[in-house]
Amino acid sequence: MTNIVVPTLGESVTEATVARWLKKEGDAIQADEPIVELETDKVTLEVNAPSGGVISKIVAGEGSNVGVGALLGEIAAGGGVANDAKKADAAVAPAPAAPVPAVATTSAPTPVTSAVTGADHKLSPAVQKMVGDGNLDASKIPGTGKDGRILKEDVQNFASQPNVAKAAPAPAAAPSAPRETGPREERVRMTRLRQRVAQRLKEAQNTAAMLTTFNEVDMGAVMELRNAYKDQFEKKHGVKLGFMSFFAKATVQALKEFPAVNAEINGEDIIYKNYYDLSMAM
Repeated sequence: MTNIVVPTLGESVTEATVARWLKKEGDAIQADEPIVELETDKVTLEVNAPSGGVISKIVAGEGSNVGVGALLGEIAAGGGVANDAKKADAAVAPAPAAPVPAVATTSAPTPVTSAVTGADHKLSPAVQKMVGDGNLDASKIPGTGKDGRILKEDVQNFASQPNVAKAAPAPAAAPSAPRETGPREERVRMTRLRQRVAQRLKEAQNTAAMLTTFNEVDMGAVMELRNAYKDQFEKKHGVKLGFMSFFAKATVQALKEFPAVNAEINGEDIIYKNYYDLSMAM
C-alpha cells in the first residue's frame, strides 16, 4: 500500500484545496501519472502518482482543505486487487438500518446573563457603563449607597484592587449565513487564488489612498446620433434627449461583456448578477 500525500507547496504556503481528482477509486495508474489537482493561494499544481497500481481509496474529496503532508488517498499494488476487494465488500455490505425517529424534546429556555446581571437593580446608567467598559463582575462589587446601591466610587475602588474579578467574555458572534441567491443570480465558488486576490484588494482599499483617473473619449458618433434624433425624441416623449441615456446604455453593455464587474463577493463565493441596477446622481 502506497500513500498519496500533499507535497511541499512552496514558500509560505502551508495549505491547499483539493480542486479535482483526475482518477477515481478502482482506476489503474502508472508511476508519475497526474492523479489529482490542488489549488493554493498562488498556483494550481498536479500531484503525480508515487507508484503504479490501483487507487484503492480517496481520503480527501474535492473541496477539502489539506495541509502539507496530509493524506490524499492510497494506492494498492496490482491491477485487479482493488476492484475485486470493492466487489467483495459490496456483496457482504449489510443493509442500511432503518432510521430511528427523532424524539421531540422540550426544555426550558436558558436565561441570558451579562456582565451586570444580578446587580442591575443597584446600578445607575453611568455605573453600568463603567462596569461594562471595565468588563467587571458587578455581583462582586460591594455597594455603599442607599439600599446597597453601587456607586461610581465603589466601581473605581473595586477596579483599583489587584486580582479584580472579571466578567466572563461574551461569546463571539457566529458568522452570518450566506444570503439567498436571487432567480437571476448565479453563485460560483471562488478558487483559493481568487479568494486571496479579493482579500488583498480589500486590504489595499482599507489602507491605501484611492485615486480617480479620467480618460478622454471621442463623443463624435454620439453627438451625431443625438442631433439626428433629438427633435423626433422630444416630440414623442416631451423631454429633450440628453447624454445620460447614452452613458447608461454604454454602462449596461460593458457590464454584459465583463460580468465580474457587476458581481458580488459573499463569503467564499462570488455571485454573478444577470441584471443591471444603475444609480444616477441628480
